Amino acid sequence: MTAATSARTEPGEIDRLTADGVTMRFGGIVACNNVSLAVPPRSIVGLIGPNGAGKSTLFSVLSGLRRPTNGHVHMGGDDVTKSSPQARVRRGLGRTFQHPELFTELSVREHLVIADRVRHGTRRVWTDIVTWRGFRPGSAEEDQRVDTLMDSLDLTRVAHSPVGALPLGMMRLVELGRALAAEPSVLLLDEPSSGLDTQETADVVEVLRRVVAERGVSMLLVEHDVALVMGLCDYIYVLDFGALIAAGTPDEVRNDPAVRAAYLGTDTEELEEAIDRSSADLDEETV
Repeated sequence: MTAATSARTEPGEIDRLTADGVTMRFGGIVACNNVSLAVPPRSIVGLIGPNGAGKSTLFSVLSGLRRPTNGHVHMGGDDVTKSSPQARVRRGLGRTFQHPELFTELSVREHLVIADRVRHGTRRVWTDIVTWRGFRPGSAEEDQRVDTLMDSLDLTRVAHSPVGALPLGMMRLVELGRALAAEPSVLLLDEPSSGLDTQETADVVEVLRRVVAERGVSMLLVEHDVALVMGLCDYIYVLDFGALIAAGTPDEVRNDPAVRAAYLGTDTEELEEAIDRSSADLDEETV
């Protein structure tokens, strides 16, 4: 079964992002071993596995930070295995990080303006963004794009607040907004709930669902919160010791014996109760 078939791409549609037989070796260590996955249009795909399973290495390969020892990466059907991270961004790949990489003294709106001008600017980046007095005034079209994006992420009320003064949950939304301002077709999300409390996690989950529904963006997320993955993702891939051990819908992965033994644990009754309870909490918070 091919990766594209596993992720259930609709007939006639092309996957936004695929890994085909990706292997990554570091000397005698095999961090990823013949891994294939696919991210179809308008979908949220999860990538889970225990620490050291190879998730971060695979993300680095997909984003272009590392070139695989073997295998290929495709975007929209085109081979981008040898393309730089910048070239992949231009093709529509966005990414957020486990620890938000933000300018703490800039405001929320300024972060989105910078990203918007990188995407739409016609001059060199910094001359297009700032003057000696500060940020250049935006066009009406730019203002509309930025304001619409802030509204969709529930950031309008903190538009002019410095990012460094915001709670972590809002900082993650700012980073997501900055990635979306570049108008990606597919987003790589690295631990989007890391460090968040239950309410903040629920807020992020709601925003991610809304982004897919309203903007048609596809997402591939690495996440340790199993309940979040089970409740949010359309399809899930599971890595263990660098190899793909399972792929399927949340229900299929939840009930896979190999996943339970390698990642989720063998106490199936206790696990079911924990996942169901956490998933119910998330659903209640996002209603």
